[in-house]
Amino acid sequence: MTTHLLYLHGFRSSPRSFKAQRVGAWLAAHRPEVHVWCPQLPPSPRQAMDEVMAGIAAWPVDGMAVVGSSLGGFYATVVAERTGCRAVVLNPAVDPARDLARHIGEQTAWHDPQERFYFRPEFVDELRAMAPAAITRPERYAAVIAKGDELLDWREMHARYAGAQVRLLDGSDHGLTDFDDHLPFVLHFLQLNP
Repeated sequence: MTTHLLYLHGFRSSPRSFKAQRVGAWLAAHRPEVHVWCPQLPPSPRQAMDEVMAGIAAWPVDGMAVVGSSLGGFYATVVAERTGCRAVVLNPAVDPARDLARHIGEQTAWHDPQERFYFRPEFVDELRAMAPAAITRPERYAAVIAKGDELLDWREMHARYAGAQVRLLDGSDHGLTDFDDHLPFVLHFLQLNP
């Protein structure tokens, strides 16, 4: 049973992400005893991972889990590989160093276009340096992967999480706008559903 849940948002996103809000609202209503943390991740992957690992350092590994979307799915995989906890990845970035190399420069935040940040060239190297070589225990993972993802290749995601519990969607999109349909799958894997 999950007692501590970490939610990691994607690139240009924030704790205000639709999926983060839905997970948080469900837990507040049905499992208020679960400790939930959805930090605002800094643009530097190394800094983001340092802050996350420091924030969960005292969490019980057997009671903790991580959910991550897109770039957050990559980060969730890094956390799961480092700690041994369970992870749910939602349209996870498989090779963000490759994919984000074309986004170097000034970026706007998805939930507040007034908010800007600079994605620096060295951040690509930081992503490359932290990438796990492989998923060591696929049974610790669940993945929601949309064939309709307009940003990431579903085949690459599916191959990366081979052996995990995979919910492969025929349509949907990168943001999983139909996330409410998949929340029960996420909660069941995390042993949180009533």
